[in-house]
Amino acid sequence: MQTRRTLLVDAFTDEPLSGNAAGVVPEGPDLTESQMRAVARELAVSETAFVLPSGSADRRLRYFSPTQEVDLCGHATIATHAHLYDAGVLDAGDHTVETNVGVLDVELESDGTVWMTQDAPSVTPVEVEYDRLGAALGIDPEALRDIGQDASVAVASTGLPFLVVPVNFLEHLGNADPNFAAVEELAAEHDAAGVYAFTFDVLDADSTIHARAFAPGIGVPEDPVTGTAAGACGAYLRQSNAFDETPEEIVVEQGHFVDRPGRVRVRAGTAIRVGGRAVTSLDGTLTVPPSDDDDIVVA
Repeated sequence: MQTRRTLLVDAFTDEPLSGNAAGVVPEGPDLTESQMRAVARELAVSETAFVLPSGSADRRLRYFSPTQEVDLCGHATIATHAHLYDAGVLDAGDHTVETNVGVLDVELESDGTVWMTQDAPSVTPVEVEYDRLGAALGIDPEALRDIGQDASVAVASTGLPFLVVPVNFLEHLGNADPNFAAVEELAAEHDAAGVYAFTFDVLDADSTIHARAFAPGIGVPEDPVTGTAAGACGAYLRQSNAFDETPEEIVVEQGHFVDRPGRVRVRAGTAIRVGGRAVTSLDGTLTVPPSDDDDIVVA
């Protein structure tokens, strides 16, 4: 059986065991899709990225949650490039990565910060029943209806769509008690990967918003710190004129209510760019079963 070097890299943080853990397999060629699924299932983090050769970019990444392939994952892209930079495989500067949503630009800064230019943004306001939305999220509907007068619910995407839901105060967002079956149904009705709820009420003075992401439909009940959704929310905030003047950098804090705090930096200019640091927390080897072997990967 084959073995593969496999890492857990915590993205959107510079402290191990915080932020959002991504599986990273630096040598993905020769692994079949079923083997990639098995590795992702064994690592059991929200997404695992496999590095592959590309004919149209510097490299290709495929992303798998524990249950399925995902077209784009921000934190796993950040984690992969941070690891390759730390390992001396990549130099600081501009790079390109092929994903299922197209070829995207990645910039590596000399301090290890990774910037990912996401796909072209789209933001579509949608009509929702606040009572149903509140019941799904376990949030008092009035906390949604209150701010909804000024900031509507929308489906926003920069490669992976999320149902973006404003909440009036952090107390209500922090006390959310989602019904995951209802959240999955709601997201599916809007062709979204999940629900991204946020508030302008924050913990840290230099943060712009606090967010929580629920994506049970792709096997991630609550994602600690979500790059693709933060980028989508940046596009949402820009289009909805949430600020008198959109700040040069939007700082998203997330993960505090699952004990994995992290920060996503979002630059919502002509293009949407998401940035952050990452740190390796686990570096080892997995034994991968043959392609037609459905057994769990052996660590």
